[in-house]
Amino acid sequence: MFLSCNKDKSLNSNYLIFGHYFGFCAGEQCIEIFKLNSSSLFEDTNDKYPNSNNFYNANYTSLSNDKFNLVKDLADDFPSDLLSEKNITIGQPDAGDWGGYYIEYSKNGIHKFWLIDKMTSNLPAKYHAFLSKVEKKIGLLQ
Repeated sequence: MFLSCNKDKSLNSNYLIFGHYFGFCAGEQCIEIFKLNSSSLFEDTNDKYPNSNNFYNANYTSLSNDKFNLVKDLADDFPSDLLSEKNITIGQPDAGDWGGYYIEYSKNGIHKFWLIDKMTSNLPAKYHAFLSKVEKKIGLLQ
């Protein structure tokens, strides 16, 4: 009876997780996953290849305020159309060794994630601007 009153606090926190991954790649830069909330930025240290079965299992470490300031506006450009997508996988991420994006969204009890192709020709045009910005922000953080 009391358990029904408990809420999962992770669903009540607002954040955007973004990053890219490459399967046939060597080095730390092959998998870069970041978590952004309204006041902080974190980087994952696990660097595990994401899958479509579960949310990414990360181990985050806090990054500097300077790095946060480089990316703090990214969530403003999140395409709300993603929330209506029926599939977790969009396009063919990393199918030809060109990589994929991992995007996770948590806001106001909505919690979803996607694996998205890095090759824009395999994606709806409505996502191009956001993913281009994701790529630029990852570059700024490396």
